[in-house]
Amino acid sequence: MTETGYVHRLHAGAPGKPILIVLHGTGGDENQLFDFGRQLLPEATVLAPRGDVSEHGAARFFRRSGEGVYDMADLSRATEKMAAYVKAAADEHQSSRILGLGFSNGANILANVLIEKGIFDLAVLMHPLIPFQPEASSTLAGRKVLVTAGRRDPIAPVALTEALSQHLKGRGAEIGTVWHPGGHEIAPLEIDAVRDFFNGY
Repeated sequence: MTETGYVHRLHAGAPGKPILIVLHGTGGDENQLFDFGRQLLPEATVLAPRGDVSEHGAARFFRRSGEGVYDMADLSRATEKMAAYVKAAADEHQSSRILGLGFSNGANILANVLIEKGIFDLAVLMHPLIPFQPEASSTLAGRKVLVTAGRRDPIAPVALTEALSQHLKGRGAEIGTVWHPGGHEIAPLEIDAVRDFFNGY
């Protein structure tokens, strides 16, 4: 692993096809969502990095001091690193569009890259939260985002997930939301919604 990269899995698609970045949750790795990403977009380049932060042995993309309490300096570092990594990969594979799919911690770093850098054309945020008020104010017009979550999720509370959706909508992004009645687990209706979202574009 280099300073600018991540341990990862890669399926190289044809030039001119989209690139799909898949980002795992805390304790996951590059395998967690890779096969799902390949099924969603068989012709795309699929890139699945492993988080470069260890929390008691669990891989994450940025540090935190408690559940829902971010290390803001490390979030800034991680956002800059991920944005550069994604842009370099998209250029290398001559990708037509940059798409993102993240779960939990992966959704949170994806959301912050979208907020700060706006580089994703489409993004799926599964069980995300942003426990602060983002300052970035550049437009996200033309970006399409699907948010999926659980009504009883103790890790990504409904209010924080909805606040993130409203922030993105207020910046001009087109937002769709899908809720299931459970907690932090990924429900079948979320899988169906994600498939429909990518099939629509």
